Amino acid sequence: MKKISLKSPFGILLFVILPLSIILMFSGIRLDLTKEKRYTLSESTIKVLESIKKPVTVDVYLEGDFPASFKQLQSETRFMLEEFRKINPKIDFKFIDPIKTKMSQDTLMAMGMQPSVLPDNKDGKITQIYLFPYAVVKHGQNGASIPLVVQQANINADEQLRKSIENLEYNLVSNIKAVTTNQRKKVGVLVNQDELRPEEFQGFMNLALESYDAGPVIPKNNVELTLADLPLLKQMSALVIAKPRKAFTDGEKVILDQYIMNGGKTLWMIDAVNAEMDTLTRSKKVMPFPVDINMTDFFFNYGLRINPALVKDVKKFALLKLVTGEVGGNPQYTSLPWPYFPLGIAENNNPITKNINPVKLEFPTSIDTLGGKKFKTNVLFESSERTLLKQVPNYVELSEIASVDSLGQMEKPSTPKIFAVALEGKFSSAYASRIERQNYPGFKATSPENKMIVIADGDVGRNKTHKGEPLPLGVDRLTDEQFGNEQFLRNALDYLLDDSNLMELRNRNIEERLLDRHRISEEKTNWQWFNLLLPLVIIGLLGGLFFWLRKKKFG
Repeated sequence: MKKISLKSPFGILLFVILPLSIILMFSGIRLDLTKEKRYTLSESTIKVLESIKKPVTVDVYLEGDFPASFKQLQSETRFMLEEFRKINPKIDFKFIDPIKTKMSQDTLMAMGMQPSVLPDNKDGKITQIYLFPYAVVKHGQNGASIPLVVQQANINADEQLRKSIENLEYNLVSNIKAVTTNQRKKVGVLVNQDELRPEEFQGFMNLALESYDAGPVIPKNNVELTLADLPLLKQMSALVIAKPRKAFTDGEKVILDQYIMNGGKTLWMIDAVNAEMDTLTRSKKVMPFPVDINMTDFFFNYGLRINPALVKDVKKFALLKLVTGEVGGNPQYTSLPWPYFPLGIAENNNPITKNINPVKLEFPTSIDTLGGKKFKTNVLFESSERTLLKQVPNYVELSEIASVDSLGQMEKPSTPKIFAVALEGKFSSAYASRIERQNYPGFKATSPENKMIVIADGDVGRNKTHKGEPLPLGVDRLTDEQFGNEQFLRNALDYLLDDSNLMELRNRNIEERLLDRHRISEEKTNWQWFNLLLPLVIIGLLGGLFFWLRKKKFG
């Protein structure tokens, strides 16, 4: 019998591909041949999973009869959790059908799950399917509900599914890390500079408390930050300064400078102009004026300048609901464009802003990046190309809503303006060559690798209130819209405090490789015959080859 050459196609198939396939099948090893490494866990995820010492259970409420798109999400979730379990057997999971197990909607909603309602057309009859696409992570007494579907407005179902799958690894591993971490990081909220009131900041505190220990930082002397406050500040991994309206003293700026030089992260929400919507609604006009918090030189040290001029975006804006008439004694409301409430819309792949709803800003100003610094500056949000600047002091009137793109008094067209930036790198102290350093024990001139976020709007973190009760952050009660302020600030905190580099997972892109629907329609019959006959042809060829080899050997 003639020997089969290893270099021949049949030899490669028989002696290389077939044995390799058998080995991979029984060993459980998988080869990820996708361009974007879709089925390969990141090093950051592996490190988090390997650090888990006690059992973790993940209950996934994606079981039952539902559309094919959710079947794909179910399959991707199952695969991801199987990969997690391979890294650490202490991670277990199960899929639950809440309808079959007769779990009430009230019970599921009490666990933090909101239902997804989908239409189902069977035999000409349209019914509704209630789904709860969530996973619940449990670790000892700790637990968290994880939405598996990205909640983003103005995208179709296919895009929503793709974004949900892109976000799946980050969503699961970040929550697993949160519930398995024994010592949570501390986030301090500065309370000394006439910041937002507690009821206006309750939404932010709620989101911060989901993953961190958050609480107020109040100067011991109730006047200003001093050296006596250093022990408390050193406990804080991040410090939040939300809409300060009282000027910082020079001594406080040294304290904050050294907090940053010692590795403290900071999240700034700054109003450079005082303009309140409540006053405008009551009196139909308001006179905004600059707010000087004595921080110009402080931010200049980080290559930033916050300008005291209102930004009007006549292309990307939120709607303002106003009474425009009356019928039978009942007021008639109309939602109208309001350029003083521009929207922060993600236009790059920054993990802080990716896959979130537009962020609502109220009377924001702008940030100039001055350059010349050694650290990295990332723009998070900026206005559109149709931007106007209004110098202050100057009147803002509700009547401007009738002609949003016309130039008013002391207004001028402008290039896109920056609303928010993220800084990362090694920062240098503004007081390295100044006499103030002598009054600070253990003064540091440079920081370790550090991060900072600056937003030119103090109201981005303010939740509305109704009858004295705080509403969820980002909810507009009048227009009934859900903006992305909550998710943006949650991502901002996670970015500042992410020591596992998990935020980079939010930048994962899954390329859609869709079939040509036109060709499918035209060539459907051909491909059906091809799929039917090809196996028969292969079997026939193999049978013929076997018969020929047998005849050649035995004559």
